[in-house]
Amino acid sequence: MKLRSIYIILFSVIITTFHAQEIKASFDKEVKVKKSLNYIIDYPQNVKSAVPLIVFLHGSGERGTNLDIVKNHSPFTYKNLIKEPVAILAPQCPENTWWDTQAVYFLIKEIQDKYKIDASRIYLTGLSMGGWGTLKLAGEHPEMFAAVASVCAPVDRVMEATINNYKDLNIKIFQGGMDDIVNPENAFRFWQVLHPINPKAELTVFPNDNHNSWDSTYSDPKLYDWMLSQKKN
Repeated sequence: MKLRSIYIILFSVIITTFHAQEIKASFDKEVKVKKSLNYIIDYPQNVKSAVPLIVFLHGSGERGTNLDIVKNHSPFTYKNLIKEPVAILAPQCPENTWWDTQAVYFLIKEIQDKYKIDASRIYLTGLSMGGWGTLKLAGEHPEMFAAVASVCAPVDRVMEATINNYKDLNIKIFQGGMDDIVNPENAFRFWQVLHPINPKAELTVFPNDNHNSWDSTYSDPKLYDWMLSQKKN
């Protein structure tokens, strides 16, 4: 009887296997994902028309919940060098994470809804981890930004693989030649891949700067003059 039971079980398994079907279908469902970011925005008072927007992404040292520190090493420090009224937006990356560029994108869209922002004059910049976020976000949404400036940014292979996304951007890359945190080779390699398809892309190396090349970058009024001279069609 036991042997017969085994035969019956094996026969059932074979029949089941023979009757298996290959099903082709599609998955189509709206999935809602919550995004949260704290931020500071400096918005000029008594302006009647839409103003340009500079979006700044800080480095890893400014992550957390203390919003005041996101202004460190940033365009906030050099507002006096900016020759026209602008809004400056600085979100804060949560502790122990890297930039969620999708969250930053949706934040910018919300700021556009809340304030009078000139959509043709949105500029993006960031340093170190924020430089990486700057390049990542610019590659994902090149249609949004009139100009982009990355500072001492780590570069990943995805950016190089999707280099065509950067071909129409007004973009400057800044790097310290003595940087012992982010190898200067990062910036040079990215520029080498980018320049053949985007000849207007510029690489600036500060030979004597370490990782703090943001000081040389953001203290130069020419950066803001260049940014604000760029417009999207």
